[in-house]
Order: sequence, then C-alpha cells, then structure tokens
Amino acid sequence: MNQKLTVVKIGGAFLEQDESLKAFCRAFTQLEGPKILIHGGGARASELGNRLGIPPKMVDGRRITDAETLEIALMVYAGWGNKSLVAKLQALGCPALGLSGADADIIRAVKRPVGTIDFGWVGDVQGVNHDRLKAFVAMGLVPVCCALTHDGAGQMLNTNADTIAAEIAVSLSASYDCELIYCFDKPGVLTDVNDPGSLLTELNPTQCAQLAADGIIATGMLPKLHNGFDAMKRGVRVVRVGAPAILKSTENEHTRLHHA
Repeated sequence: MNQKLTVVKIGGAFLEQDESLKAFCRAFTQLEGPKILIHGGGARASELGNRLGIPPKMVDGRRITDAETLEIALMVYAGWGNKSLVAKLQALGCPALGLSGADADIIRAVKRPVGTIDFGWVGDVQGVNHDRLKAFVAMGLVPVCCALTHDGAGQMLNTNADTIAAEIAVSLSASYDCELIYCFDKPGVLTDVNDPGSLLTELNPTQCAQLAADGIIATGMLPKLHNGFDAMKRGVRVVRVGAPAILKSTENEHTRLHHA
C-alpha cells in the first residue's frame, strides 16, 4: 500500500478567527505523515474590496472576478492570507511552503468560458503538476496553496479552493493513499444548519442530490460535496467533511462521503 497523504482544505472564514485558526494550525501540524493545506480567503477579500470602494459582485454565491477584484484576490489570497497562515504553521514547527498555482507551475487552469454569466478572471483547473508537488512533499515540506491558479501565458486566475483541493488529491492519489478533508465551521453536513444534532455521519451521491433538491443542503456546501464525490470516483480513498476537530484521531463526529 502507498504511503498516506492528507489533503486538507480550510475555509477562508477561519483566517478571520484568531483563536480558531491557532487551534486548527495545532491540529494540522500534529497530523502524521505528509500533508498539504489549501485555503480560501473570500471574507477578507470582500472586506478589503469594500474598504477600497470595490464591493464584491456575487451571482448565486459565486464571485465575479473583474480586473480590480483579481488584484484584490492576489493581495489577499497569495499575500496576507497565505503568508499569515504559513507564519503560524512555522511557529509550530511545521515546514510550510506558501504557494499559488503559478509558483513552480503547480496548477494550471483555463479561463472559464462566458455563458449566461461572465465570471471574469475565474479559472477552471486544467492540470496539477504531480511531480513538482510530490518533490516538495518528498523534501519534507508542507505545501500551503491559496485559491489562485495561472494559465501558463502570464494570466493569474481566481479558482475555487474546494476544487483545487480535490484536484490535488486526485493527482497525488497516483502515488499516495490520499485522504481529502474539508474543514469549515460546522461538524459536517447538517439537515438543520442550526442543530448540530442533525449531523449526517455518512452521505452518498443519491442522498446528496435529494437533499439538495429539497433545499436542505445549503448552496455553499454543495461545491465541497460535488468535488468530494468526484474525487472519490477518480481515486481518492477517503473524503470527510467537518469542523477542525476532524483532524484529531479521536474525533468521530463528521460526515464521511461514500460512492453509492
């Protein structure tokens, strides 16, 4: 069996909560074996945009990335968010390496075609540089990737962090026994967002589709679940969704995804 590698995606909201972020970083650092961290940063990007007079433009919960918004994303995701997170991990002895998709050409994407909505400078992942990431991991480094990619021709692209996490896990599953974990501020998938006791400990695609159709699963959760199910189809062994406590080996309150 291949060596285990854990890919963890943390929601950008945690970057705004100092104590929660410290607790997450401690738990992440204590994870055994090679690991990779992917993070968002949308809340801080929206805050900075408002301060600069460039309010966020959203359609169905998705950010429209015009040229000015892309500049803000670069400042926040690859700058403040990424380097602050790397510094906190380094303080705990974790050899973190902050990266965007352009660094070392690790993630290329293509600009999303204009359909009924023009999302602007938003990228859909085209490929992950498996060998380059594997080399970083083999050196004992812990890649910390922000939600930015590039097109190989000099253009940076804003890209969904949930998708980046899934694509990295799929790519590295060729060499490792990969587990993908989505961490956010709930214990997992809830049938009532205000009731932690409504946690679904297991979820398959059929159940997910029905819950989405019934309006029970919130729209913000669906990208994580869709990416998670897709990752499992493409070779990722385990996908789990839950609060940062999920990183502790004794934690059993979370949602685990299943093929069927």
